[in-house]
Amino acid sequence: MSVWPQIDCSGRRLGYARVSTKDQKLRMQREALKAIDCDMVFEDFGVSGSKSSRPGLDSLMKALRPGDSVIVFKLDRLGRSVLHLSDLLVRFQDMGVHFVSVSEGINTTTPGGKLVFHIFSAVAEFTREIIVENTHAGLDAARAKGKTLGRPRKLSIEQAMIAHQMIALGKLTANDIAARYDVHPRTVDRALDRADVREAA
Repeated sequence: MSVWPQIDCSGRRLGYARVSTKDQKLRMQREALKAIDCDMVFEDFGVSGSKSSRPGLDSLMKALRPGDSVIVFKLDRLGRSVLHLSDLLVRFQDMGVHFVSVSEGINTTTPGGKLVFHIFSAVAEFTREIIVENTHAGLDAARAKGKTLGRPRKLSIEQAMIAHQMIALGKLTANDIAARYDVHPRTVDRALDRADVREAA
C-alpha cells in the first residue's frame, strides 16, 4: 500500500518547498514531491516564512489554474502563520484549486478533505476578529494610561496600533507602513515597541 496520498484532480500537480535558512536542505521535501509525480515544483531557499513576499510562492500563485492541486510536504512550509495559511487555503478554494499536505494527511481532492477548507475559513475569520478586538483594547489601554494619541513623534501610539493590526492581518509589511507615513522602517519598529505590541506583531 502506498504511503503517498492518492490525488484525483483534473489539473496539474504543483509542488511547493521551502527552507528558512541556507543551512537547511530541501532534499526531503523534493523527494516527497517527486514521489507524488508533481508536474512542477516551486522552491524558496533560505527564505523565512515570515516574509510576506516569497519568489517561489509568488510564482506558484501566478501559475495556478482551476483544477490544479497545490502539494506541500508539511503545512508550515506554506504559511508563515495560521492566518496566512488560512487565507491561502481560502484563496485556493475560491480559485477551484485543491490542496494536499503529505505529513498532516490533508487532501482536499477527497470528500473528507474538503472540510479542511471550511475549517480554515472559519479560523481565518476568527483570527481577524481577535486581532481587531486586541487593537481596540490596546488603544483603550493606552488612553487609560494617559498616553498621548496625537502626534508628538513621527508615528503616534494610535498609528502604531493600527500599523500592528495591518501587519498582523498580513495586509501590510513594516516597510509598507514606513512608506505610507514617509518614515524609516526603524521608526515603525520603535513605534511598535512604544505601543507595547512588539511581541504580538
